[in-house]
Amino acid sequence: MKKFSKYILLFVAAIAITSCDEYLDVQPKGKVIPETLQDYRGLITQAYIGYPRHKAITAVRTDELLVEADAGSEIPLYQDIYTWKDANADPRTLDFPYSNLYNVIFYSNIIINEASGKLANSPEKDQLIGEAYALRAMAYFDLVNLFGKPYNAATAGSDKGVPLALKVDLEQSYPTQSVETIYNQVVSDMQEAENLLTLNTQTKGLNYRFSKVAIYSLESRIYLYMQKWQNSLDAANKALAINNNLVDLKATPVLATKFDSKESILALELGYDRALKMISYASNDLISAYNRTTDLRFSLYFAADGSNFEIIKGSNEDQKCSIRTSELYLTKAETSLKLNNLADAKTTILTFVKNRYTAAGFTQLESDIAAMNATDLTTFILAERQRELAVEGHRWNDLRRTTQKQIIHTYAGQNFTLSQNDPRYTMPLPRNARLNNPNL
Repeated sequence: MKKFSKYILLFVAAIAITSCDEYLDVQPKGKVIPETLQDYRGLITQAYIGYPRHKAITAVRTDELLVEADAGSEIPLYQDIYTWKDANADPRTLDFPYSNLYNVIFYSNIIINEASGKLANSPEKDQLIGEAYALRAMAYFDLVNLFGKPYNAATAGSDKGVPLALKVDLEQSYPTQSVETIYNQVVSDMQEAENLLTLNTQTKGLNYRFSKVAIYSLESRIYLYMQKWQNSLDAANKALAINNNLVDLKATPVLATKFDSKESILALELGYDRALKMISYASNDLISAYNRTTDLRFSLYFAADGSNFEIIKGSNEDQKCSIRTSELYLTKAETSLKLNNLADAKTTILTFVKNRYTAAGFTQLESDIAAMNATDLTTFILAERQRELAVEGHRWNDLRRTTQKQIIHTYAGQNFTLSQNDPRYTMPLPRNARLNNPNL
């Protein structure tokens, strides 16, 4: 493996000609060779800071948003995403963050490959390297879910994923790997992170960093997508053993997405941003998912604006929320049901919804849920995911991994349709990436 000093020389030269990484279309920045724990902590902080805000862009493709054609100057950034025009899109269209995620991987690779040999053994060193493995796992997980097909055990070995780079080598061209290969690497990195991370939780203000509860939670999400139900349930239970707090909206009517919420586990990303907020409203599909009388989330998430509803949730910096405990309860309920534990699934979802509905609403739900069979309960749990996790960046992947339902967007007087099981549920790699790497 090349020495890090050579990497830096290559990076500085590459930055000067603005094409430092032709195979991944990445332009990492670095001028100082890390030597100390503090140096490497600074490096991983850059990776955290650079983690892209792509979840708001995926929301544009879902059934969550209504985008108006005459809403403002930001429209050209989103209109072809909203109408699923992936081929020959307007040049102004926002790219999904391929290179940004590889920048995060680049920083993680330096720490994983270099820090272990340079730093003296200590819990702080283990925590640092564990965070690097966790970040790399999350970045590859996001990449393969943006640009690869949903995980299917029967076809993952042949389904096209993304390139895999585990060390920094600007001279190598990396071909696309299968979905299975990428997921295997994600699982391996998660296991390394789990073994190395020393902090059960992070203090408020530092909870953008990974901890044991965060890696268990990420494992639960990833195994859910892989349909490894027992693994997902086990990981959710490990996370809940550390933090099982839920905000009771009857007693405390506040957004549970805030970084200082007792539900917060990893406060790294915004699921909805201000630029998008200026041109979009909640869709009719999203609004109709709530009981406006008994669901306490409705007035917290939305505010009437004429005939539309503005989305309050998710657009402020204090609402950075990558993982929180609500997701764990919903995953636990879903996986328990998949494992034929109907009673456990009902108990778990009741524990959750008790904190989200009025007393009268919960009493009715208790009766309704008691009468549900497995099919009805599955529908209810997925609907609760839609309601609870609205505009947090989950919806696109939830649709991809479940029904891949038909969605119709009306834009500038025309209807645009994403058909059920439409190939556009998998997005093509960005044009710049394909131009820079003919192997993609």
